[in-house]
Amino acid sequence: MINRIVPHVGQLFIYPIKSLDPVCCDRVTMLESGAISGDRTWAIIDRDGNFVNGKRHQKIHALRAKFDLKAQTLSLQVQGTNQVARFDLVKSPAALCAWLEEYFGFPVEIKQNLKIGFPDDTVSPGPTIVSTATLSAIADWYPELTTADIRWRFRANIEIAGVPAFWEDRLFTTSAQTVKFKVGDVEFRGVNPCQRCIVVTRDPQTGKAYPKFQKTFIEQRKNTLPEWTERSRFNHFFRLAVNTRLSPTEAGKVIEVGDKIIIDLPT
Repeated sequence: MINRIVPHVGQLFIYPIKSLDPVCCDRVTMLESGAISGDRTWAIIDRDGNFVNGKRHQKIHALRAKFDLKAQTLSLQVQGTNQVARFDLVKSPAALCAWLEEYFGFPVEIKQNLKIGFPDDTVSPGPTIVSTATLSAIADWYPELTTADIRWRFRANIEIAGVPAFWEDRLFTTSAQTVKFKVGDVEFRGVNPCQRCIVVTRDPQTGKAYPKFQKTFIEQRKNTLPEWTERSRFNHFFRLAVNTRLSPTEAGKVIEVGDKIIIDLPT
C-alpha cells in the first residue's frame, strides 16, 4: 500500500493572556480580523504601555496559568509554590492587577481586545501554523529537549499532523505573493515564515537560557531547509512557523482537530 500524506489539524492552541500558558482546544472560531477568538485576548501592560512579556521580564516564565474559558476565570500559581490565586477576568481585573503588581514589583494593568487580540504581527494576525514533525525534528537538535519542550517555546496555534518535518514551509512563497489554502472550511493566506525572538531560547517555565540555542537553530534550519521552501524569504534562518491572514468573510467559521489542509495556488 502506498502511504499518502494527508495534512490535517493535529492540535489547536490558544493563549488567552499574552505570554502566559496555553489552552489546548478541540475547536476554535475565527474572528473578522483573522485572529482566533480567545487567542491573546488579554495582555499585561506596564505603566509605559509596554507588554509585560518574556522579552522584558524573566519572572513571567515562572507563572503557571489555568483558564476556564467559559467562565472567563484565571488561576495563577508561581512555579514551585502551592498557593493558587483565582480571578474573574471580567468582574475583578483590579484584583488580578494587584496580585501581579506584588509579584512583578511594579504597576500593571490588564487590557482586553475582543476584535484582534494582541498578536505579535498585526499585519498578519491570523493563527501561526507549524507541524508536529517539525517540532520533533527540532527537538532532535537539542539532546536535553523534547517535542513538548519545543512546542511550548514556539507557541503556534495550529499544529499539523500527517506530514513530514517543515511541510508547513509550503504555505508561503515569494514576498510578492501569498499561498491560498484551506483548513477545513476556513480559507487562509500563508504570508511568511515567522521571525523568532530571544524568548524561544529559554525554558518556558524557568526562563533559563539553553546554551547556544539560537546558533544551533540557525545552523540546523539552514542545513535542513527542504527543497520546497522558498529560500528568498530567509534573510536569516531564525524563522519557524507560518504567519497567516484571513478574509473578513471567514468570520464565525470553525476549525476543528482532524480538519484537512488543502493547498491551492499562490495568489
